[in-house]
Amino acid sequence: MSCALSNMYRPMAGRMNQKTRPLSLTILAWIYIVVGVIGAIYHGSDFLARNAFHSDIIWIELTECIAILCGVFILRGQNWARWVALAWIAFHVVISAFHALPEFAIHCLFCALIGWFLFRPAAGRYFRGIPV
Repeated sequence: MSCALSNMYRPMAGRMNQKTRPLSLTILAWIYIVVGVIGAIYHGSDFLARNAFHSDIIWIELTECIAILCGVFILRGQNWARWVALAWIAFHVVISAFHALPEFAIHCLFCALIGWFLFRPAAGRYFRGIPV
């Protein structure tokens, strides 16, 4: 009987050792997913309206898919996803350098904030799988 009781509480012990995702990473991951989905839908109309193989629409759709993948795998605690997410926003900083100064400044600000959220100590513990 005591063996049956100890097995009943075993799943609870497993949950106590699971890593806890910081709320900031959850929000950031969902932002990446939503931005990727909205961007894919928005640019998808261009994809259907024109011959996609003669324009940059394929590359734009690929970057939107990368954003979605980053968000999903940040939620799953994959360390590589935070590096790709940072590279994704850094790529946008480089592209916006050729546009108006306010757009460049906003992308720089977003890049700094995202980098800070992705590489805070709590985020590092989450991606290393250390319980908080």
